[in-house]
Amino acid sequence: MAKKLTKALRGKRRWIGCTCTSFDSRNELEDYLSNLPVKLYDFEDGKCILVVGLEDYDSIKESLSEGRVLSSTSSGKIRLVRERMQFSRKPRKR
Repeated sequence: MAKKLTKALRGKRRWIGCTCTSFDSRNELEDYLSNLPVKLYDFEDGKCILVVGLEDYDSIKESLSEGRVLSSTSSGKIRLVRERMQFSRKPRKR
């Protein structure tokens, strides 16, 4: 039987809230971010939330300091980033 993957053993991540200028679609933003080790989690109204591994966080934060995607806030909890970026709350699927 395989060992259960506990919360402490899972990979750590950070959530980065960004402002995005001149992107019309999610696909266009994903193409722009394709050379960075990030995953686009949410995108609406010129704002986005990115997921990045903790080991890559410092380099990604530095690279998002200028350009078309600018880092606004970050946290270890997505709830806090959503509140700070004022994202609309999506209903949970059950």
